[in-house]
Amino acid sequence: MNEISTPAIIEAATTGNLTDLVADRARNEPERITMSRPLGDGWQPVTAREVDEEIRATTKGLVAAGIQIGDRVAIMARTRYEWTILDFAIWYAGGCVVPIYETSSAEQVDWILNDSGSVGLIVETPTHKELVSPVLPNHTKHVWVMTDDVLATLRRAGENISDDEIQRRRNAVEPSTLATLIYTSGTTGRPKGVQLTHSNFLSECGNVVEGASDLFLKPGGSTLLFLPVAHVFGRMVQIGSIRAGLHLAHCSDPVGRLQPDLASFKPTFVLAVPRIFEKIYNGAEAKAEAAGKGKIFRKAAEVAIAYSEAQDKRGINPLLTLKHALFDKLVYSKIRAGMGGSVEAAISGGAPLGVRLGHFYRGAGITVLEGYGLTETTAGATLNLTNHLRIGSVGRPIPGNSVKIADDGEVLISGPIVMRGYWQNDAANQEVFDGKWFKSGDLGRLDDEGFLYITGRKKEIIVTAGGKNVAPAVLEDRLRAHPLVSQCMVVGDNQPFIASLITIDQDMLKGWIAANNKSGATLETLINDPDLIAVIQTAVDEANKAVSKAESIRKFTILPKDFTIAGGQLTAKLSLKRHVIGEQYAAEITALFAK
Repeated sequence: MNEISTPAIIEAATTGNLTDLVADRARNEPERITMSRPLGDGWQPVTAREVDEEIRATTKGLVAAGIQIGDRVAIMARTRYEWTILDFAIWYAGGCVVPIYETSSAEQVDWILNDSGSVGLIVETPTHKELVSPVLPNHTKHVWVMTDDVLATLRRAGENISDDEIQRRRNAVEPSTLATLIYTSGTTGRPKGVQLTHSNFLSECGNVVEGASDLFLKPGGSTLLFLPVAHVFGRMVQIGSIRAGLHLAHCSDPVGRLQPDLASFKPTFVLAVPRIFEKIYNGAEAKAEAAGKGKIFRKAAEVAIAYSEAQDKRGINPLLTLKHALFDKLVYSKIRAGMGGSVEAAISGGAPLGVRLGHFYRGAGITVLEGYGLTETTAGATLNLTNHLRIGSVGRPIPGNSVKIADDGEVLISGPIVMRGYWQNDAANQEVFDGKWFKSGDLGRLDDEGFLYITGRKKEIIVTAGGKNVAPAVLEDRLRAHPLVSQCMVVGDNQPFIASLITIDQDMLKGWIAANNKSGATLETLINDPDLIAVIQTAVDEANKAVSKAESIRKFTILPKDFTIAGGQLTAKLSLKRHVIGEQYAAEITALFAK
């Protein structure tokens, strides 16, 4: 099969816009709890009516400041309650939202504000304001600071704006109106502004919510949003939750607050990138190892994977069921408790999850539904469903959309989720559109039932000196599965063999240092340690099992620092910026291939 289309559940909108999701809920179910905002160590519930009222009051402040229909307003902040209120307030005002990652440099902010023509900017903290002040263009006339109680500030400023004016502006917004300009963090070149309309989001979220109704429309359903709302995946979670009437809460600090926020909020399902699921698994394994129960954990993992695989074969033998029940009490229940105790399913996107983790989590009682998409496709273009699941694949097309595999293996996508085009960039548009099809840049295949499997990134294919084509993602995904491995990048273009740069997970390293009696050691002193090298070699050997000898990693080097967003090596969704890493570690790469 090289093409598949899935019938729409929700047809493309001909009237209305995203503000209707909030306004209609407030009118029809005013007392329904739709959000919670942080309050001390707990949560303050907010009803649909209160959310709508706060958005309208905020909108009036924006209108009083002179924001016009069609104006672009940028938001630079971590994921938080105010982000969602301001997002919808800008839409209520008839404007277009331009997200900026809070980790962005002044140069990046300068580019986005100038390219988008944003007339206003909302930053999270005074530190952000200090960062952006030197690069503010003349047309960016307003700067607000979230932590200076921006919602109250705007509420007071808009007290003289009428309700009729807000309604007039809402009525002016059509499905085809531009809702957001999301600048792709990009692995090369200047970020491009992806134009997504109200219709794009209504189609995406409507069909995802209805297609996965057992998750989104579950009575009492809730989710904790900890992905960046500046990223299209986080934005889809936000809008999809509101579309479904889910109880939504925000976690602004996934590193420091995720575990306590999961424990206190107890979401019924979560949406995350694979690295979150990897860290939960690796953390549980390290904790078991430190308690002298490493063998028990690994056996439990084997049983969970076997139990999940048996579900696909529709044949679970009694002995496996008995083992599974035992390990459910000893291990799996603790995994579920670590995610709040109420999570039954999750959606993973942004990067490959891997078959092993997919089966482990389902076997442990949390079905992770893997999907695939891009900013240009309003997040998910394909998604596995609980009643139509193939672990290892990224699912079938979102209802109403089509996927096609080109002759060279590239994944092509068409449908109402595909962007309008790049902002003021005709050359880039000509490059990615082929008639009705958007060229994803990813390589993949469809199986006989239309499930999509991503096999690599077209531009990331490495060609060795011997002419062998190597897709680095296969090796990198396997390597990152090891608890001690944080990130890795496969190299070898025009070289006689394949090699890899590997970084170490600092949290996991602490336990390894203690277990191996290397007190006082640091990553910098361990990069040439024979014991650490031997452990990483086992991870490399395991990864090499997935490929032919010509594609296997022959040499590797352990780096003294991890790849980070702040360091410029990772995009906001934790994808490798290969050209940046290649430049920063040119000497290390050269050394790998030195005779």
